Parts: sequence; structure tokens; C-alpha cells
Amino acid sequence: MKRNPSFLRTTTAVFLLTSLFTLNSCRDELDKSPLSSYVNETFWTSENNAMLALAGVYRGSIQMTAAPTTGAEFSATDWWSYHGLIMLDVATDNAYDRRGDNSGINQLTNGNLVATNSYLGNYWKASYDRIARCNYFMENVSKTPVAEAKLKRLLAEARFIRATQFFYLSQTFGAVPLVKTTLTLEAANSVSKTPKAEVLKFATDELIASAVDLPRDKDIPAAERGRASKQAALAFLGRAQLATNAFADAAATYKTIVEFGDNAIDPNYASLFNGTNEGSKELIFATQYLKDQAPNAMAQHFFPAVNGGWHLFNPLGSLVESYEFTDGTVFSYTDARYNPKDPTTNRDPRLRANILFNQQMFQNILYVTHPDSTKSADQLTTTKQATRTGYGLKKFNWEGLTGDLQNSGVDLPIIRYAEVLLSYLEARMESGAVDQALLDQTINAVRGRSSVGLPKITETDPAKLRVILRRERRNELAFEGIRLWDLQRWKIAADVLKGDFYGAPFPNSKNLRKKNATTTDPVGRWYVTSKAFRAGIDETWPIPQTEVNINPNLK
Repeated sequence: MKRNPSFLRTTTAVFLLTSLFTLNSCRDELDKSPLSSYVNETFWTSENNAMLALAGVYRGSIQMTAAPTTGAEFSATDWWSYHGLIMLDVATDNAYDRRGDNSGINQLTNGNLVATNSYLGNYWKASYDRIARCNYFMENVSKTPVAEAKLKRLLAEARFIRATQFFYLSQTFGAVPLVKTTLTLEAANSVSKTPKAEVLKFATDELIASAVDLPRDKDIPAAERGRASKQAALAFLGRAQLATNAFADAAATYKTIVEFGDNAIDPNYASLFNGTNEGSKELIFATQYLKDQAPNAMAQHFFPAVNGGWHLFNPLGSLVESYEFTDGTVFSYTDARYNPKDPTTNRDPRLRANILFNQQMFQNILYVTHPDSTKSADQLTTTKQATRTGYGLKKFNWEGLTGDLQNSGVDLPIIRYAEVLLSYLEARMESGAVDQALLDQTINAVRGRSSVGLPKITETDPAKLRVILRRERRNELAFEGIRLWDLQRWKIAADVLKGDFYGAPFPNSKNLRKKNATTTDPVGRWYVTSKAFRAGIDETWPIPQTEVNINPNLK
């Protein structure tokens, strides 16, 4: 008996409608219409039904449920879910998974990646689930009696979402099946891989085409927040162009977004990630959540233990050390401005917004991670369900959340205008000259938001500016799922993801973890792990073994 590969899914409207829709405009319709009443022959008869089908396209594989206590994600359910996006930074020099070196996401880059890694199958399935939904939607939505302009928008939204999935697949797995239509079982079991360049070219062309029929951000009403905009398609197009070093094209794409003037850097950095400012003009595209109806459980996974969380996500010391002093100079433990009792003193304010430190308050409860604090739930050890680095996650952890930690309505940004500006500068820097006006328009606008207020960058030499810009991307976009892609496309992953990684310093601690008896860290940092990224191997993920077992053409 033939088994179903991931890119083959049931081709009925019921498949598209088995989940909650995250778009505000369609939530009421889901409550009114019993899903079991739909069959494909009679489904495509109204605009409301078409919107319900679009709901399934947007939702993809993201785990949302009206029963919040079942919403926890123990692995990546989607590129745009909290576990799939935020946790991807664990595979970089930014963070570590509390579950240890054998955690599948840690193993993506520590030299132990194999085709049976569960995260490979999860990301693969997430993409092809969405692609199958998009294909089916696009093949049927034209049957719906809607105005031509609305139909164009619906098709453009599905094309955009499908293109983003092929972008992700090309950047991780490389050559993959380029599935553009709904497949029969026989075809699905014999499909072949398409070269990476061709897959990315298809995604690029689809993003260009979808951008034509998508509305601009300024034209999307608040009731439709979450639906794709022209800027979202162009921002992903810019990513695709950066991926091939098509810097002049990327610069033109990002310039278009900038010149629209619809978006802006928000004055309040922290508010972009805690659910209090989800209508900000800086947020171009985000996964939408709604407490009690379509929640997420990220607080359950990310909150400190003393607050009832599982502390799965643990920032690494190398990221903490990346944040500058407030005058723009590079951090050093030997600098007189460094305060070991409060490392956020005299530092880039984004450090405090993103990371939780020992002896800081969270929800009016003291967070204690010192390895000698044996009575603390958050004691730094290798055994407790607590931090593994001495640091905790602050970004995305809204202190105002009370009650069920698996019932959070905090949205998850996918594309922000800050990324657009930093990418625009990179594209211009790599394709031509940089002047002060461009720096002020891009990186200085990001660094200069009132809640950050770092000094202006004046360096225009590309070699020196490249170092500054890459550090800025890391610090600004930390934990937003983009770091691994940056390391890969810059071709420095093999250098960065190799060697020993440490957490917080606890000099003179009795219980300080060291790599071995002969290795003493000069500032007394807690040893976390070692990575051995394999150049020429780990840049491309192997296709999941479960898929190869079904179809040997994918080997």
C-alpha cells in the first residue's frame, strides 16, 4: 500500500476548513458554519465560503485551538508558529534549547544533523501543507461569484503564501519538489526534486506577480489586519534577492517599500513583541493570535520556572556580549562601564527588552539564576526545568499575561520595517556607494528610535560598515528566526557555529560548570555547549528520511 508524502493532502474544501482562521474578519463565520456541512461540489458558491477557505491557507499548520490548554508546541508546527520561528534561533549562536545537546533543533547546527531529525520533517510538512492548501485554493476559488478585483486579491494572497514556502524550502533543503498543482497519489509518490535555483526563481516570480494585486498596508482596514499586503510580498522578494546576492535588484525592491511611506519605525521597541502595539506601522506581516479563541502557548514554554514556565528558550552569552555600550562602542567585560550586578547598565536598551538577567524582576517576582542559589526554581543547573545559560527570554514574554500560560494572544512578527531598512542598507552597500543620508534613512532610523537612542553610524567604508550592520541585524532582530538564514547567506555559518559557547558569568561560583578541569573561562562564564558545524554539509538540510522512504527520487 502506498503511503502519502507530505506534499499530498486531501483535496476537498473540508481539508481547508479544519482549523481556526486567524484573520479577524472571518472568526464569526467559523462559529456560524458547521464544517461537516461542506463538500467541494457546493462549497465555492459564496464569498464567505471563499474567505473560509482562505482561512485554512493562512493558518497552514500553526497549532491554534479554541481549547488553549492543548495549544503547546513541542516542535516546529510551522515556519510562522512560535516554536518554528523563535526556536530557530536555537540553531544559531543566539540561544540554546533547555532540552540539551540531543534536542533536534540544537542538532541542526552542532555537527549532528541527520535525515531522521524530527525538526526536518516538521518544517518540511509545514511547507508542503501550506503549498497543498494554496494549490487547491487557487484551482477552485475562481468558481466563486466575486468581483474580479476581489478574486485577484484572493489569488494573490495564496500565491504570496505559496511563494514564501518555496523560499523557505530553497533556503534550507535546497533542491525540493516544485509542486504547483494538486497531485494524485501516484504523482506524489514519484515526484522529483527541482534544482534550488529554479525553486527560488519560481518563488521570486510569484512574489513579483502577487505584489501587483495585493493592497498596500495603508489600504488594509484594521478589521483585516493580518492579511498579506504589497509590502509583505516585496519584503519577501527582497529576501529572495538577497539570497542570490542580487543586491541591485534587492535595493530597488526595498526602495519601493520605503518610498511608499506607509510604514515607520515605532518609537517603542519592546511594545512590538508583547501584544500591546499590534497595529504598529512597523509590523508588515505577523502571525495573528487571539486569547481564548486562537491562542498560542509561547508563555508556557518561555516564561521563567518561578512564573510557571518551562524555560525552553535560553539566550547565549555571545548574543548578550553583542550589544554595545550606549555610546556605540563594542562591549567588553574589562570596560569600567560593565556592571556585573546589572549587565544592562550603560548598554543598548534592546538588551534589557530582549533578555532577562539574574536578579531582575519579572511579573514582580525575582528571577534568580545563580548556580549556587539551590532554593531557586530558576537555578542554573543541567537538571532543573530552568535556564541552561543563566539568561531568560524577555522578548515576546508579556508580563501582563495572567492565568493560563497556554492562552496568550500575543502576535508573532514575521516581517518588520526595521528589517526592511537594514536589508535596504545592505543591498545598497553591496551594490554601490553609501552616504550619510542613506545611513540616516536606514540603520540610524532603527538605532535612533526613542526607546533605543543609540548614536548615529557615520562609517561609509563597506568593509567596516559590514561588521557594524551585521551586528545591528543580530541585535535588532534577535529571536525573530532570521539569524540562521543570515549566517548561511553570508557564508559564515561554518566559522560562527563552531567552538565553545557560554552563558552568564558567575565568577567564584561553587557550582560553576566548566568544559573540563583544565579549561577555565577568564570571566567565569557558565559553559553551555560546543558546536561543530560541518562546512559543505550542514548548509543544506537533508530531505527527511520518512519522505525518502516513500519516494526514493528524493534521496
